[in-house]
Amino acid sequence: MKVIGVDFTSVPGKRKAITAAHGTLNGDELTIQAIEALESFPEFEAFLERPGPWVAGFDFPFGLPRDAVKAFRWPQDWEAMVKRCAQLGKMRFAARLNKDRISRPFGNRYRFRRGDRIAGSSPAVRLHQVPVGFMFFEGAQRLARSSVNIPSMRENNSNRIALEAYPGYLAKSQLGIASYKSDERKKQTTYRRENRISIVKSIRNGKPLGIRLQATRALIESLIEDATGDHLDSTICALQAAWGWNRRNKNYGLPSELDPIEGWIVTVQNP
Repeated sequence: MKVIGVDFTSVPGKRKAITAAHGTLNGDELTIQAIEALESFPEFEAFLERPGPWVAGFDFPFGLPRDAVKAFRWPQDWEAMVKRCAQLGKMRFAARLNKDRISRPFGNRYRFRRGDRIAGSSPAVRLHQVPVGFMFFEGAQRLARSSVNIPSMRENNSNRIALEAYPGYLAKSQLGIASYKSDERKKQTTYRRENRISIVKSIRNGKPLGIRLQATRALIESLIEDATGDHLDSTICALQAAWGWNRRNKNYGLPSELDPIEGWIVTVQNP
C-alpha cells in the first residue's frame, strides 16, 4: 500500500514548504522512498487529487472543538462548518477565535477537542506561538473541497484515505522526547540532533508503533540532519498513517464514539 506523511504549514513557500514523505507499506515494514516539497497551496491541492490507492497522515487538525462551534453558531455538520470558516476568510476567522479566547477566564483561555487533551497537542483554536488554528483553516478547507475519504468525518468510496496525524504524540508522549527540532537556527542544537538520532533509532526498530522504518542511508541521514524536523515529522506522519491502515477493518484504529466535528489523531488511544 502506498503511504504518505504530510508535515503541514499554513504559509507554504520556498523557505518552509509542505513536506510529504512517500513510502510503501508491506505488513509491519514501511519503506520511505522520497521526500517531496510542496511550495504552494495549488501544489498541495493537486497532490490531494493524485490517483490512489493511498493513505496519508496529515499534521493539522481536521476539526474544531464542538463547544466552540456551538458557541459561534456555526453549522454542526463538518463539511458545512469548514465551508463557513472558509467563507469568513482568514482574518474574520482569526478575529472570531481571538474574541472567544479573550472573553474566557485566565488559565482557561482555549477550548480543546477531547483528543487534543489526550494527545497533549496544542488546541485547534490556537493562533499564537503555534498557529494550529491557521493550520486548520488552510488545511481542512482543502480536504473538504477534495474528494478524499476522511474516516468518521466525511466518508465516501474514494481509495484515497486521509487521517489526522501528529508527530509530537509519538516523540513526546510515546518516546518521551520533548525537544528535537526548531525553525530558528540558534535553537538547532546538538542536543536536539541527538534527540532526532534517538527517534530515528526507535522507529527503525519498530518502536513505538510496531512498524519498522526502512529507507536508504541518504534518506535516513536527512531525517537526522534536517534540523527543522520537517523530514522527520513527515516520516512519522507516514508511520502513523501506516498504523491506521493496518487497522482499516477496525475504523483505522479510531475510537467508535469519535465526534465528527472534532476529528481524532490516528494512533492516539481513547482511555
